[in-house]
Amino acid sequence: MVGAARALAAVAAALAVTVSATGCGVTRGDDDRDLAMWIPNSPGGGYDQTGRAAVGVLEGEDITGGSFEVTNILGAGGSVALTRLMGEEGNEHLLMTVGLGVVGSAYSFGLEHGLGDATPVAQLIEDYEGVLVPADSPYETIDDLVDAWKADPGSVVVGGGSSPGGPDHLFPMQLAETVGIDPREVTYVPYDGGGPLTSALLGDKIQVGFSGLGEFEGQIASGDLRVLAVSGDERLRGETVKDVPTLQESGIDLVFTNWRGVLAPPGISEERRDELVALLEEMRASPEWEEQLEKNGWIDRFVTGDDFGDFIDEQDARVASTLEEVGLL
Repeated sequence: MVGAARALAAVAAALAVTVSATGCGVTRGDDDRDLAMWIPNSPGGGYDQTGRAAVGVLEGEDITGGSFEVTNILGAGGSVALTRLMGEEGNEHLLMTVGLGVVGSAYSFGLEHGLGDATPVAQLIEDYEGVLVPADSPYETIDDLVDAWKADPGSVVVGGGSSPGGPDHLFPMQLAETVGIDPREVTYVPYDGGGPLTSALLGDKIQVGFSGLGEFEGQIASGDLRVLAVSGDERLRGETVKDVPTLQESGIDLVFTNWRGVLAPPGISEERRDELVALLEEMRASPEWEEQLEKNGWIDRFVTGDDFGDFIDEQDARVASTLEEVGLL
C-alpha cells in the first residue's frame, strides 16, 4: 500500500486539479433552497448513479423547492472529495454521496479524518457485488474460478473499481479467506471505476473483476462480460442478471453488501440536518424513487441521522479489521 506521506501528497496534488462539474437542472443561484450534490468519483460510477438518481427525484418532484448543482470530484478513491467536504464546515447547502469505498480510501490515503467527522444525513441503498469475467474466460462457474484460484493464487489476477479498503477490494479478500486462500496471496489491481475495469477485463489485463453490476449492464447484456455469482443473500432482480446464482447457492458461505448514502459538511445545525433528512424522507416515499430502486437493482436501506452515524462507525471498524488482516494497515 502507498505510504502515508506519499498518499497525502497524492491527495494534495489531486486537490489542485480542476474538478469535473456538470449541472443538473438550473445552476445553483442565491436562493436559500438551492443545493449542491458532490459525487466522489467519475460520471457513470456507482456514487454518480445514486447521487444523480436522488437529485433527479428531488428536482423532478419539486421536493426541495429549489435547484441542484451536481459536481463530480475525482481523485484518490473519494479522498479528494472527502477532504474538500471537510473544508466546507458549516455549509448548509451541500450534500455528498458516500459509501464503503470512501471509508476505505480514507484509510488507504492516510487521511486524518473519516466519514464520521462529517454530518450523517441518510443511508439510501444497499447494493450487491458481482464476480465478472470476459466472455471467453475459461471460468464457466464460480467453482471453476475457486478451483483455479486455490491451486495457484498468484496466477489469478483480480481487479476492482475501488482502492484498497473499498468494496471491490474487500469483497475478493473476504471471498478468498472464505474459500481457504490467504488474502495476502491475492493479486489485486485497483481501477478508477467501472469503465477502466471493463477495459482491463476485455483487454486481458486481469482475469476476474469484482464490482457492483449497475455499471456493466450493457456489457453483460451484449455478452461481452459474464457474471459468475452475486454476493447477496438473494438473486438480483434485473433482467440481465436474474439467473446468476448467489455465492451461497454455490456452496460458499459469504454474503457481502455495499451501501451508499449522503453526508453534509461538519458543523451544520441540528435543525438544518433535520430539514435535509426530511427532504430525503419525502424522496424515499415517492413512487419515482421506487422506480429508481427497481431500475438499478438497489435494495432500500434507509437509515437517517444518528443511526446512520452509528452505522458509519460500524463500517469504519469493518474496513479497518479487513485491512489489518491483509497487512495493509
